[in-house]
Amino acid sequence: MIRTLTYEQIDRTAWTERIRSSKTGTWFQSPEAYDFFASMPEQFEPFVVAIERISGLADERMSGLREICVGYITKERNPLRQFFTRRAIILGGPCLADDATDDEVETLMRAIVYSVRCKVYSPIYVETRNFNDYSPWRTAFEKAGFAYKQHLNFHVDTQDFEARLSDNRRRQIGKAKNLVICELANDESDIREWYAVLSELYRTKVRTPLLPMHFFLEAYRQKIAQFLLVKYDGHVIGGSMLVSLCGVVYEWFECGLNARYKDQYPSVMATYSGIRYAQEHGCERYDMMGAGEPNKPYGVRDFKAEFGGTLVEHGRFLCVCHPMLYRFGVFIVRILKHL
Repeated sequence: MIRTLTYEQIDRTAWTERIRSSKTGTWFQSPEAYDFFASMPEQFEPFVVAIERISGLADERMSGLREICVGYITKERNPLRQFFTRRAIILGGPCLADDATDDEVETLMRAIVYSVRCKVYSPIYVETRNFNDYSPWRTAFEKAGFAYKQHLNFHVDTQDFEARLSDNRRRQIGKAKNLVICELANDESDIREWYAVLSELYRTKVRTPLLPMHFFLEAYRQKIAQFLLVKYDGHVIGGSMLVSLCGVVYEWFECGLNARYKDQYPSVMATYSGIRYAQEHGCERYDMMGAGEPNKPYGVRDFKAEFGGTLVEHGRFLCVCHPMLYRFGVFIVRILKHL
């Protein structure tokens, strides 16, 4: 018998054990991630759904927590913007038992859609951004109303990555090592300075909304992330925000003032120092958290490819709850990026 659990019914110890024992467990599905999102109600409406299997009806003996999924619905202060941009994001993809059945996975995903649709502002769509392989359960996702979308990523093996750097990267790193300092943030002023660099990147290159500074300050204050900064002449010119769990470091955000500091290669040094950080802390994998869609030119993918990682295609699963609003949103995003 399969039973769906809400946040109040989930045992946190079992939750942590499932995340750490599963091949699809990531930091983004952890209790700490849920608590972090919940600490910022003005930005996120987090949700969590879990599945457990009961082995006997008479005494309801449980075989343990099987699957769990943490996500959040984005929130905007402007009501009009909230109406047109609300979405539910599941970073990393749900955490599944390695021997999860299709019935369990389909039940989990249907429960997620039902849960978010009951919110005051139900999301326009629900999207899982997968960091692991979900191909064994693809049919179960599709039966629950989730379409598979191709999406690439790079996983870097930290043990011998320097031997696999491109000649270009090796040259750039060798030059920049003598010019910049790569170190962890020392105080909140470092975070504010780094955020200014990140904001410039989003304004000029990415051209999508960026989370407010408060998000990054809270990540620093709550010690859920490490901020590796690239400094030149006493100023922050780049860096990355990292979270980690079970031997994997995730590069959540990365930026650099590359045009202004061409000889210092701030973005290169930000990613390089992140991989070195993972290596020095005994983490076997560095997850670059996305490299775009296949068969489409993407400068970020070209940049990440030179660090010697393995290109993987774990894709995304998308469930559109409001088709007309979804199509309108896609159209608007394309226009904004073009402008």
